[in-house]
Amino acid sequence: MRTANPRTIVIWTLVALVGAAGWAVLALSRDEEVSAAWMVAAALGSYAIAYRFYSKFIVNRVLKVDKNRATPAERLDNGIDFHPTDRRVLLGHHFAAIAGAGPLVGPVLAAQMGYLPGTIWIIVGVIFAGAVQDMVVLFFSTRRDGKSLGQMAREEIGPFGGAAALLAAFAIMIILLGVLALVIVNALADSPWGTFSIAMTIPIALFMGFYLRILRPGRVSEVSLIGITLLLIALVAGRWVAESSLAETFTLAPSTLVIWLVAYGFIASILPVWMLLAPRDYLSTFMKIGTILLLAIGVVVTLPTLKMDPVTDFASRGDGPVFAGSLFPFVFITIACGALSGFHALISSGTTPKMVQKETQIRMIGYGSMLMESSVAVMALVAASIIDPGLYFAMNAPAGVIGDNVQAASQAVAGFGYSISPEDLAQAAKNVEESSLLSRTGGAPTLAVGVSEIFSKVTGDSMKAFWYHFAIMFEALFILTALDAGTRVGRFMLQDMLGNVYKPFKKVSWKPGLIITSAVVTGLWGYFLWVGVHEPLGGINQLFPIFGISNQLLAAVALAVCTTLLVKSGRLKWAWITGIPLAWDATVTLTASWQKVFSSDPRVGFFKQRSIYQDAIDDGKILPPAKSMDDMHTVVTNSTVDGVLSAALALLIVVVIADAARICVKHIRNPQSSKLSEAEYVESKLTAPAGLFATQEEKAELAAAEARASDDAQVPS
Repeated sequence: MRTANPRTIVIWTLVALVGAAGWAVLALSRDEEVSAAWMVAAALGSYAIAYRFYSKFIVNRVLKVDKNRATPAERLDNGIDFHPTDRRVLLGHHFAAIAGAGPLVGPVLAAQMGYLPGTIWIIVGVIFAGAVQDMVVLFFSTRRDGKSLGQMAREEIGPFGGAAALLAAFAIMIILLGVLALVIVNALADSPWGTFSIAMTIPIALFMGFYLRILRPGRVSEVSLIGITLLLIALVAGRWVAESSLAETFTLAPSTLVIWLVAYGFIASILPVWMLLAPRDYLSTFMKIGTILLLAIGVVVTLPTLKMDPVTDFASRGDGPVFAGSLFPFVFITIACGALSGFHALISSGTTPKMVQKETQIRMIGYGSMLMESSVAVMALVAASIIDPGLYFAMNAPAGVIGDNVQAASQAVAGFGYSISPEDLAQAAKNVEESSLLSRTGGAPTLAVGVSEIFSKVTGDSMKAFWYHFAIMFEALFILTALDAGTRVGRFMLQDMLGNVYKPFKKVSWKPGLIITSAVVTGLWGYFLWVGVHEPLGGINQLFPIFGISNQLLAAVALAVCTTLLVKSGRLKWAWITGIPLAWDATVTLTASWQKVFSSDPRVGFFKQRSIYQDAIDDGKILPPAKSMDDMHTVVTNSTVDGVLSAALALLIVVVIADAARICVKHIRNPQSSKLSEAEYVESKLTAPAGLFATQEEKAELAAAEARASDDAQVPS
C-alpha cells in the first residue's frame, strides 16, 4: 500500500481548511457583511477534496475501470458516431453538452430563497449525486456499446419498467430541448453581436475538425491555440458588426432564429461527430471555462459583498414573487442542473460513451465535467446575490406582480420587504444600455447584471454595458452546445426505441435511420418551439412549468438504472453510492410533482389554477397573465396539460423505480437468475492518459507505443 508523502498531506490539509473556512463563514455569519469570496472558497475546496478522494474511490474500488479493455469507440470506430476522441477534446464536448441553461438560470431563480440553501445543495448535491450519476452512467453505457439510458433500462430492468423508462426519457428529452431552444431564441433575438459571434463558431469548428482529422492528426495543442484565437476575433468582431451596417443582416426575428436552429440541429445530428459536434463543443468550452475562471478571479480580487439574505422569508412562506413554493422541495427542483440533472445521463449514455478512448478517462470526463458545471452554478448564484435585492426582485418578478413602470415596481418591491427607488431602477437599466430591466425573467439578464458588476469593478464602470451584453451572448453560446448534442442524443434514443421493432435502426450509424430519426427529433422540438415563439402562452411555453420536475424525474430513472446495475454486477455493498441519491431525488421530485398536481395554492397546483381560470371564464372575467378570453382558455388548457403530464411522468418514474427494486430483490435472492447485457471483453490496443496531464508512467507507455508504431511502419509488407 502506497503512503502519501508529507508534501501531499500538507497540500490537501490546506485545501480542506480553505473549504472548511468558507463553509464556516457562510453558515455562521448573521447580520454582518459576507464576502462572495467565501462562497468561492467553500466550493473550490469541496470540489478538490471530492475529486481527489471520492471520485477516485468510486472508479477504483467500485467500478474497477480497466485500461486494458477496449471501449466501443475503439472496437466500433466508424468515423460517424463511434470515434476515439482525444480526452481533452472529449472533456470539452461533454462539459459543453451538459452545461445548458440549468446552471445559469436555476441558481439565479433560487436566490429568492437566500444564498445559503442554494449554495449547500449545489455543492453537496453535485459531489454525492450529480457527478456520481454522470460518471456511473457513462461507465455502464461504455460497457454496453454506448447504449442509451432507456435501452439500458429495458435490457437490465425488463420490458415493462424499461418501456416506461424509454417513453419517459424520450418525452422529457423533447421538453428539455424545446426549453433550451426557447432560451436561445430569447437571448439572440434582435442581437446582431450574439448572432454573429455564435454563427462564426460553426465554420471555426469545422476547420478544427478537419485540422485534427486530416491536416495535423493528434495536434490538439496547435488546434486549440488556433481555435481560441479565432474565437476571440469572432467575439471582438461581433461587437464591431453590431455597430456597423452589417447589423441588420445579423438582427434576426425569433421566427427566423427558429428555422436556423432547427436546420443546425438536424445537420449537427447527422454529420460525423468529429467534423462539427466535438470540435465546436470543445471550442465553446474555452469561452465557458475562461469566463467562469475570470469571474472567480474577479470575485477574489474585488471581494463583492453578498447583499441577498442567507435565508429569506420566502423560503418558509412559499409565496415568493419569482416562483411559488416552499424551500422544500422547490429550491432543489429549481436549481436542477447545477447539482443533479437527468439530462446529463442522456449525454453520458449518448454521444460521450461512443467517443471515450479509455475507461480510465471516465473519471475526468464524467465526474470532472459535472464539477465544472457546478462551479458555473455557484458563480451564477454569486452574481445574483451581489446585486441589490430590490433590483433582483424587480428583474425576476413578472409584470403582473410588479407593474410595467419603475414607480409601480418600487412600491411592489417594498411590499416584498426590500427597497429600491424608481431612480435606481432607471439608472440600473441605463448603466447596461437597456431601456428597462423590469420583469426580465428567466435568470439570464440577472446573471448578466451580476457579471457586469464584478467585471466593471476591475475595468471601470464605463464597461458595464459591454460586460452585460457579453454575458447575454455567453449564455446563448452555453445553451446552444447543449441543444446540438441533445438533438443527437435524442436521435440515439429514438433509434434504440425503433430498433426494438425494426432491427436496422439499432445500427446508430445506418444512414436512412439516422436521417429519419434526426428529422423526427428536430421536428418535434422545432414544432413546440415554433408555436411557443408565435404564441406567448402556447407551444413550449405550455410545457415550461414542468421543465425542472421532468429533469429531476429523469435523474431518478438514471439513478435507478445505476443502482440496479451495481446490484446485478456483484457490487451490492456499494449500491448505496447511487441508492442514497436515488432515495433523496425520488422523495424531493415526487413531493414536488404531488404539490404541482394537487396543491390548493393556485400559484403551485396546476389543477387548482385550472379551476380558478375556468370559474373566471364562466363569470366572463379575464385574469392575468391572460389579456383576452382566448388567452383564458389557453391558460386552462395549459394547466390541464401540465397537470396530466406531471402526474403521468411521476407515475412512469414510480413504475421504473418499483420494477428496478423488484429486479434487485430478485438478484439478491437468486444471483444466477440475472443476466447482464455487457459487451464482451476485447483487449485494447490504444494507449492514452487517464487525466488531463500524463503521469510519468503514462508518458513511458506512450513513448513505448510510439516506438512500436514506428517499428511496425518500417517493417516491409
